[in-house]
Amino acid sequence: MKTYFRVLQFAKPYSQFVPLYTLYTVLGIIFGLFNFTLLVPLLDVLFGKVGAGEATAMVTERPDFAFTIEFFKDFFYYHFGQIILEHGKQGALLFVCCIIVASIFLANLFRYLAFRIIGALRAHVVRNMRRAVYERVTELHLGYLSNERKGDLMTRLTVDIQEVENSVVSTLTSVVREPISIIAFFIVLFTMSVELTLFTLLLLPISGGIIAGISKRLKRRAQQGQDSLSFILTIIDETLSGMRVIKAFNAEPFILNKFHNQNNRYAHIQRSIANKRDLASPLSEFMGVTVVAGLLYYGGSLVLNNNSELSSSEFITYIILFSQVLVPAKAMSSSFSNIQRGLVSGDRVLQVIDTEPLITDKPDAKVLPAFEHQIEFRDVSFSYGDKPVLQNINITIPKGKTIALVGQSGGGKSTLADLIPRFYDPTAGGILIDGHDIRDYTMESVRDKMGVVTQEAILFNDTIFNNIAFNKVNATEEEVIAAAKIANAHEFIINTPDGYQTMIGDRGGKLSGGQRQRLSIARAILKNPPILILDEATSALDTESEKLVQEALANLMKNRTSIVIAHRLSTIQHADEILVLQQGQIVERGRHNELLQSSGLYARLTQMQLTV
Repeated sequence: MKTYFRVLQFAKPYSQFVPLYTLYTVLGIIFGLFNFTLLVPLLDVLFGKVGAGEATAMVTERPDFAFTIEFFKDFFYYHFGQIILEHGKQGALLFVCCIIVASIFLANLFRYLAFRIIGALRAHVVRNMRRAVYERVTELHLGYLSNERKGDLMTRLTVDIQEVENSVVSTLTSVVREPISIIAFFIVLFTMSVELTLFTLLLLPISGGIIAGISKRLKRRAQQGQDSLSFILTIIDETLSGMRVIKAFNAEPFILNKFHNQNNRYAHIQRSIANKRDLASPLSEFMGVTVVAGLLYYGGSLVLNNNSELSSSEFITYIILFSQVLVPAKAMSSSFSNIQRGLVSGDRVLQVIDTEPLITDKPDAKVLPAFEHQIEFRDVSFSYGDKPVLQNINITIPKGKTIALVGQSGGGKSTLADLIPRFYDPTAGGILIDGHDIRDYTMESVRDKMGVVTQEAILFNDTIFNNIAFNKVNATEEEVIAAAKIANAHEFIINTPDGYQTMIGDRGGKLSGGQRQRLSIARAILKNPPILILDEATSALDTESEKLVQEALANLMKNRTSIVIAHRLSTIQHADEILVLQQGQIVERGRHNELLQSSGLYARLTQMQLTV
């Protein structure tokens, strides 16, 4: 139940819900019980066991107040007797019926008010849990997101949280209300007959043990079901994003078979879960009716043989009251079965929340001052687990200079660039900006001084304007247009159907590759950072688009410190320094002409591209 109580932590502050919910629940139960206790006088009137002459024998004097069941019982019978004396049995019958109607109205009114509070609590818990998961996902380092399946994370953010709402939070009514109801019923039953109530308590645990056994098996199957569903969402996401490749390779049968296998597995698991879950309710009802039948036989024998302290009407009322115990008991057994799946989903959600970010601000982190002089890599090394990626990197990048990183794939170029905005932290050494180790400063202040343009232009399903003005909520139209003009994007933007208010589709799918890239450059221009990181920003473009993007990049790089990762070596010939990386180490460095004359790796790479 640890997961259950942790989920309830998201209901804080409890003062908004617990006091009122408890009050409404208790009042609803009291008025509900009152309905059944009125059956005794009602049956006595109907069966002629009370009359004008007998009423005074019931309670002839007004009882003194005491907070006990006996006081309320005597108080009612005192007034009941007075009504019989004044209005006869017909008046007494009308009185009891009116009290029953009023009691049922109040019981259901308070029940409704309790449900309203539970509804607000459900929304509150789900909102807080989804916010906590989403915030944690945004805090986690890029390596975590690379290692996890996106479909699995989407399942935890959507389906699992919904399951927590349906299976855990929704059962709060059963977990809180039903035990109180059962306790209240048994208090009344004990006051009526201790012997019969003890007899029932010997039989009820048998039913509870059987239901608990079924519920334990549910949890294991529920875990398998949620894992299978996350795999299905992963397949769907990969299918939608990779449809061009699927069609090009005639892979529709292959991907369909992959989907159908996982879909069939999920359906099989769901059938198994449904079978076990649905067994709990009829089984609990059968066991409960069996107990009632045993009670009816045992108690009825005592009444028939005049060995019971209960009259006939009291025994009938006792049976009816005990049968009502089965209602909350059945609800609890069903909830206990349903809750297992929600607890599995709760575990999956809490796993994300409990994942600690590897890249965090120090408790005393300060704001990084304005960039004035240089960026320095001092004996920097980095590893992914046990695999070394960078080794003993020493670089100094003066302000306003352009440094190019080249080399074969897997040499560590992108990793080196990712260390500057603290997407990762070095495993050894340090990165300094104007002599300040960036780990001593807030990530926000470090990244605020940097702009990133990647090989794949990452855009959002929004308007062109909002993509350029991303995270700059106070950007004016003039500023956005100016940035677009510098990025060579204004001309194609005004030719779109709605200009700057044109929706560009998922990941900018309505635009060409060159157009998307120019929008991402315009976004960087509007941010106006002093440090630029360009990760192969033109490698996926055609010649015409590359020319436009190169002009935009040239405009962007003016008077800025730039770190450029390039596969096309022709694009970085004018860099102030070129660093050649191989297996995580800098094996050559210098300007373009110097490296060509050295006949090293850079010269070979250049020659290979010229002969292609």
